Amino acid sequence: MSTQDDPPPARIRTPDQRLRVFVSSTLTELAAERKAARRAIERLSAAPVMFETGARPHPPRSLYRAYLAQSDIFVGIYWNRYGWVAPGEAVSGLEDEYNLAPAEMPKLIYVKTTEGTRDQALTELLDRIRDDDTASYKHFADAKELARLLVADLAVLLAERFDDSRRQPALKARPQAPESQPAAIGEPSTLPESLNPLLGREEDIERLAELVTSPGTRLVTLTGPGGVGKTRLAVELARRIESEFSDGILFVPLASVHDAAQVPSAIARALGVNDDGGAPVEAKLVISLRHRRMLLVLDNFEQVLPAASVVSTLLAGASDVKAVVTSRVMLRISGEHNYQVAPLRLPDRLSPRHPRDPLASSVELFIQRAQSVQPDFLPTPETMTAVEEIVARLEGLPLAIELAAARVRLLTPPELLRRLDRQLALLVGGQRDAPSRQQTVRNTIEWSTRLLAQNEQNVLWRLGAFTGSFSLEAAEAVAGPDTDVLGPLEALIDASLVRHEDRDGRTYLQLLVNVREYALERLTALGEYDHARLQHAQYYRRWAERVSGELTGARQRDLLTALDDERENLLSAQRYLLESGDWRSAADFMWNLFAYWALGGMMAQARGWAETMLSAGEHLPQRAVAMALGLRNARLLWETPTPEIIAGLEQSAALFESLDHPEDTDAISSFVSVVYSTLAQAYFLSPEPDFTKAEAAIQRGFDAYRKLTNRWGEVILVLTAGALEAVRGDTEAAAKRFDEGLRRADAGQDGVSRGLALDYLGWLNLERGSLREAATYFERELHNALPIRSRQGISMVLEGALAIAARRGDAERAGMLAGAAEARREQHGQAALTERSGTVQPIDQLRGGLLLSTFEGARRRGRGMPLEQVLGIARDVLAETIDKDVSDTAQLEANRV
Repeated sequence: MSTQDDPPPARIRTPDQRLRVFVSSTLTELAAERKAARRAIERLSAAPVMFETGARPHPPRSLYRAYLAQSDIFVGIYWNRYGWVAPGEAVSGLEDEYNLAPAEMPKLIYVKTTEGTRDQALTELLDRIRDDDTASYKHFADAKELARLLVADLAVLLAERFDDSRRQPALKARPQAPESQPAAIGEPSTLPESLNPLLGREEDIERLAELVTSPGTRLVTLTGPGGVGKTRLAVELARRIESEFSDGILFVPLASVHDAAQVPSAIARALGVNDDGGAPVEAKLVISLRHRRMLLVLDNFEQVLPAASVVSTLLAGASDVKAVVTSRVMLRISGEHNYQVAPLRLPDRLSPRHPRDPLASSVELFIQRAQSVQPDFLPTPETMTAVEEIVARLEGLPLAIELAAARVRLLTPPELLRRLDRQLALLVGGQRDAPSRQQTVRNTIEWSTRLLAQNEQNVLWRLGAFTGSFSLEAAEAVAGPDTDVLGPLEALIDASLVRHEDRDGRTYLQLLVNVREYALERLTALGEYDHARLQHAQYYRRWAERVSGELTGARQRDLLTALDDERENLLSAQRYLLESGDWRSAADFMWNLFAYWALGGMMAQARGWAETMLSAGEHLPQRAVAMALGLRNARLLWETPTPEIIAGLEQSAALFESLDHPEDTDAISSFVSVVYSTLAQAYFLSPEPDFTKAEAAIQRGFDAYRKLTNRWGEVILVLTAGALEAVRGDTEAAAKRFDEGLRRADAGQDGVSRGLALDYLGWLNLERGSLREAATYFERELHNALPIRSRQGISMVLEGALAIAARRGDAERAGMLAGAAEARREQHGQAALTERSGTVQPIDQLRGGLLLSTFEGARRRGRGMPLEQVLGIARDVLAETIDKDVSDTAQLEANRV
């Protein structure tokens, strides 16, 4: 007989009753986002509940109301359209869905950054949602970012609900941590997603959280053998203490970085600092970090230990930055605190376990992993004994346990134990100089691979040629033309030896660091290492050749994303071409992807390749010498061109012109545009400008293009010619050149050159005193920069809007834009707003008058504003200027009065 104090009966779901996530959005304009949301929800094994037109024979309103009533979480995705309002209804279905969501239902709201006009009714709805303190409200740029946010937010939400369900009713809820400050412009959010709960590390996290957040601690190194769980512990620690760091967490994976000299570039890339090959990267990093309160998580540092001095430099230059490093050994630098990561807790086999006793974390991990490959796996008392023996035999090492547990689909725990005991005993003699626990992980990998079929082993060994993530197409190319990889890959994924991920409809694969090390050992022992590396390099060389001509066209953004997904393999392929002395292929590869190296902030690495090529001396073909000299001396933004750089560019151009019949390739096309345009800039931006030589360099570039069929690079030369006229003071001639460049960029659908042309035209009109025309071009530049995620383009728009606001005497908004522009420059490793930006004079006028305090106060606020808010201010300044049609001269006169 129940009493009043009895708890309500628990709701026990059957396996088919997955968590339901209701997705509300318009259908057509957000089709790609709906698809990404569906995949993200299914990744967490939840059920997406999505209204589709014509999907069921019921009225739409009845359908989505029924869907809502049976859902557990509400996800709203919004952009520009408010949606259709049915006859007799006051609101659209989109708003009705939000209104009908129960107050207690968790709500995750995502708003896509808009480039156009948002329906007024939707704006009002979003304002109401933003004020709803029960809803999480975030902005996103595209479907890929939405998927990442959704997976992370759902995982956190489920973890919080799970924690709530475990609390006793009598216990008071823990006080909520104060909400962190709004994200600053460009704040990184780079922690990898964790889809499974971390087991057995609560005490470690508590101790580490106290250590890392203590005032006297700047650097903590988590040490331990491979496979002990250092990375996962560091990630969960960072999530636990994230609120302590107002500028966020920066996670930098170094597993695929094999040269300590490239560590600064890896950190710069994660931080968003543009490595343009100019100032030293470490100096840019210090500029970017010195005003931030941030935690750096540097993962897998053991293979780049000589770069420990980089960590010291960054911590010395940025007093509010702390670092957590994972490594198999200590860094041995000043101020380092070492934390030895121990294996998971093993079961106590000396005393019998009561059925109600909690499981040891090592046993719990085995069961969790086993159930992920075989959902109906439930250990009996007999099999539990075997499981406890297995985890003890594997010394509680998480990676070894996961590899063993993945085999329960084929073997029962007793069978698994018998095979494991026999095989590990045979393997113990492997690497006698390795630590005991490192041998355990290695031997477990070897045991696991022995259970594979021969064709599965062969594919795994060849996959060792890859670094980082790689596509299915790349795997097929390296495995060989007659090899069927789909079946073996499925077996390798099931065995936890290969991990896979779906990104925008493409399958990407990756080997764990320890597994890759073993695969390379086997590949070398079989004498197939060189052939596999050659196949790997040839695949990426051919890919670079295919996409080169499109990196400056309509597909630019998609291609940059695809290249970024396999960045480490691109770098590995170039290393192989250089090491093997294939100078022709190395030079073409270098220039075919020039746009990617430049936009992706990898120019210092590219110049390092050029130096390596030039060191080959007489063995280097003339064509390769010309291209290496051009890349070594090329610059995108000039400061003070040196005579040595000018001489290098002249030599590069002369060598190209001396070639009898230069092959018409995309590599040659990009080479011509960069070399001649930067040579011209070097002449007219030198302390003693030489306009005649600059003009001659531009003409030589145009003459070279007459021999080529691929003419896209001519637009860069046209814009350079316009810049030369502007420096000379002939604004009419400059305007004609910039207009011509803009027409060519539009025809070629090249976002980069279009943005450059619009920026030139904006600043030219500022100099001519036409604020309205300038604002028109800056507004177009913003619409161009957002879709291609051009950080430089967005920064230039902010500075353009800042100059307009300052010249209009708008101290409040000029100050906020100045602070935001300064913050972005620092985060990108640039010291300050430059004289060339045209902002210094009007800012000084504001500071010199009664508006000083207004400007400075707004500037301080602008430094910490979210990007969306700052862009809103810039849009308003530009739109008002276009509407008012005021001239620079008239506005300045009004300010004086």
